[in-house]
Amino acid sequence: MTVPVKHLAKTSFSVAHSPLDHLLIAADSALRAVWGDHVATRACPRPPEGTPDTELSEADKHHAAALMRVNHVGEVCAQALYASQSLGTRDPALKAHFEAAAREETDHLAWTEQRLRELGGRTSVLNPLWFAGSFAIGLLASRAGDATSLGFVVETERQVEHHLDSHLSQLPPGDERSRAIVRQMRDDEIAHANAAQQAGGAELPAPVRGLMKLTARVMTRTAYHL
Repeated sequence: MTVPVKHLAKTSFSVAHSPLDHLLIAADSALRAVWGDHVATRACPRPPEGTPDTELSEADKHHAAALMRVNHVGEVCAQALYASQSLGTRDPALKAHFEAAAREETDHLAWTEQRLRELGGRTSVLNPLWFAGSFAIGLLASRAGDATSLGFVVETERQVEHHLDSHLSQLPPGDERSRAIVRQMRDDEIAHANAAQQAGGAELPAPVRGLMKLTARVMTRTAYHL
């Protein structure tokens, strides 16, 4: 779990980034998130011991893989958001907060990629586009101030939590391997939202929250197929 920023020592030190710095940092983050070899720091979640290992039909594998592809896209977007928000803040403590959250989200990337391989699935062909759009949104949020940036994290993680809850009910009944991964991801996202809220995240206006939900709906429906 990430440490709430308000409990960290503050300092007036800040680093100014040139447009070239922004471009290089964005490119590096994209390369690592979209095409990098992701290694989890935690073991991939597994079903409780004694849970039957059910053989899935081809149709169930296809459906489960599509859902896990959507979850993987969500983690690519999370990497972009945390990278851009870390870049946009001038508060070293908040920067460390975003970077720590991004490292934990890397576990999710590795887990979903592993499960996709087991199901014979693939990642989204639109991952570069998802990353670029999310990076731009995160940078824009950071420009509105740290409280708004943290509030954006809170709202994003709350929406992801609900999204993952829906996947727990949509996964094929026998796919306990995918379900174990999704449960742990949901628990981590709840922790991220709580940490951002405790750090001073401001509640976003209702129209902004609605636009975020609409954007997420378009992304999930597209990523299910592509």
